[in-house]
Amino acid sequence: MTLSQRIDSDLKEAMRAKDATRLSVLRMLKSALTYGAIAKSGVEAELSDAEGAQVIRKQVKQRQDSIESFEKGGRTELAEKEREELSILNAYLPQAMSADEVAKVVRETIAEIGATSKAQMGAVMKALQAKVAGRVDGKTLSAEVQKQLS
Repeated sequence: MTLSQRIDSDLKEAMRAKDATRLSVLRMLKSALTYGAIAKSGVEAELSDAEGAQVIRKQVKQRQDSIESFEKGGRTELAEKEREELSILNAYLPQAMSADEVAKVVRETIAEIGATSKAQMGAVMKALQAKVAGRVDGKTLSAEVQKQLS
């Protein structure tokens, strides 16, 4: 079952269960995926699961930024709503890597490339992005690379 089919199926289940929050999030996600496909290559295009995961990660990042902003503004009820939406979106992302796995992949990639200084961080990050395929956010990956190169 592709990511799009899974979202469609869950959307129908949310309608039957009258789960308004889940329904709203899944409709927004379906819209974002459709928009991503149109932006990629026209109306009839379909996104691969990897491209779909990128769209979902973008939505997750938006929720995280919103949570941070709402908490700074003292709007805990809105931050809580965003957290609920975030948990629904996270269910559609591939399993995240643990800190140990990230450190190991970074160490191996640095050794493969032969990087010895922070000046070579760009090459390491490019190789890592291909390896981890979105199972780790860029901020965490960057911090680990900096830590190991210093």
